[in-house]
Amino acid sequence: MRVLGISGSLRRDSHNTALLRHAGELFEAEGAEFEIYDGLRELPAYDEDDDVENGPEAVARLRAAVAEADAVFFVTPEYNSSIPGALKNAIDWLSRPRATSVMNNKPVAVMGASTGMFGAVWAQAELRKVLGATGARVVPGEVALGHAHTRFDDDGRLNDPNLDEQVHEVVRTLVAVARERVEEQLAA
Repeated sequence: MRVLGISGSLRRDSHNTALLRHAGELFEAEGAEFEIYDGLRELPAYDEDDDVENGPEAVARLRAAVAEADAVFFVTPEYNSSIPGALKNAIDWLSRPRATSVMNNKPVAVMGASTGMFGAVWAQAELRKVLGATGARVVPGEVALGHAHTRFDDDGRLNDPNLDEQVHEVVRTLVAVARERVEEQLAA
């Protein structure tokens, strides 16, 4: 089983990308192959005039990566009480055309981190709403990683066992839902 990880942060030393890498280790411990998509900054702004066949090359790569994955795990910072524009842009590209979107019934999970105390909870809610609107299968579970700059050890792992268990629970849920979907597809 393959899980694709997407961070909504473009920042080099992003706490969200650190959370994504940490979750990747947990996915692999659950027997899933985990890959981080790192081409968010290469995507052009969504323009329906450019959305022909597979779209621009960077868009085609993103769509192929999501299509090949059995599940997608998103992490997002919070910008102005919502999700970053680059992440919303990527989802806009992924959601089209609606009838054949790679997001249709794709199991997805969402987490977020911020240096503030609320852990990007509004951005996570917005991202879940947008993903649901694309037809994705948003799995339950939420981890709000506040004060993110204090939450990782020198090896990039969460230093709070309770937070680590919360992340692991969301990972297990996404893996279970994705496995169930793969089995359904094989039985069909």
